Amino acid sequence: MHLFYRVEGAGKPVVIVHGLYGSSDNWLAIAKKLSIEYKVFMIDQRNHGRSPNSNEHNYELLKNDLAEFFDQQNINKAILIGHSMGGKTAMSFAADYPERIEKLIVIDIAPKDYFLLNDESQFYLHNNILRAMLEIDFSRIESRKDVENYLNERIDSTQIVQFLLKNVRRNKETHHFEWRLNVPVLYENLDEIISGVNAHWFDDRLPIYNYPVLFIKGTDSNYILPEDYASIRRIYPEAQITEIPNAGHWLHAEQPQLFMEAVWRFLK
Repeated sequence: MHLFYRVEGAGKPVVIVHGLYGSSDNWLAIAKKLSIEYKVFMIDQRNHGRSPNSNEHNYELLKNDLAEFFDQQNINKAILIGHSMGGKTAMSFAADYPERIEKLIVIDIAPKDYFLLNDESQFYLHNNILRAMLEIDFSRIESRKDVENYLNERIDSTQIVQFLLKNVRRNKETHHFEWRLNVPVLYENLDEIISGVNAHWFDDRLPIYNYPVLFIKGTDSNYILPEDYASIRRIYPEAQITEIPNAGHWLHAEQPQLFMEAVWRFLK
């Protein structure tokens, strides 16, 4: 698969992999800062952004897409940064292609099965989001504001609604608004997105010492909990874990300066 990508700067390669509902342009501000010293590639994962849609969506395929991208761009070894779903893609790729990883940065996601949280599982949050996206009738939508109003009635987070609105585009043929995301396939494969690349997935790959690893979490986010630290260090015994204060799941957008300070410390 030929993934859409953006690139900034020159030098050693950095590859950034976005999360669920995201795309490469969510990372432009961070990439521009990193581009002072690095050549920064930002990809759109399959079923997201401007990359091709597919009827399949799982971490094995996302990992293979990333391997193809490295080959297509002649990237032998890179610093790999992944956020949320992209963090799981990055962990999966790095585990199976350690010789291609200079350093690994995982942003606000743990190597765990998020179904295990039961009623607090991220599955229920994302299931509600994707159902709302699926059920919108774009034939009745006349403006982006209509989409915003609809989502605000269904999703109890202004921040998430604003993030989702970045995925709305107008179809040039029908002139109707539509999702840039492949919402039906993401909805069908949500269980894999939530549960994949968990602690058991790493059982035959332990321990991992091949490359330095940094986990960055937002203190207001529940994606990485204190009890996850032991599991992270079982897999990556030398992993660094950094917390960004007053930041949730999209910590790179909420606290960009503190986020960049943490990244630069690790890269230096």
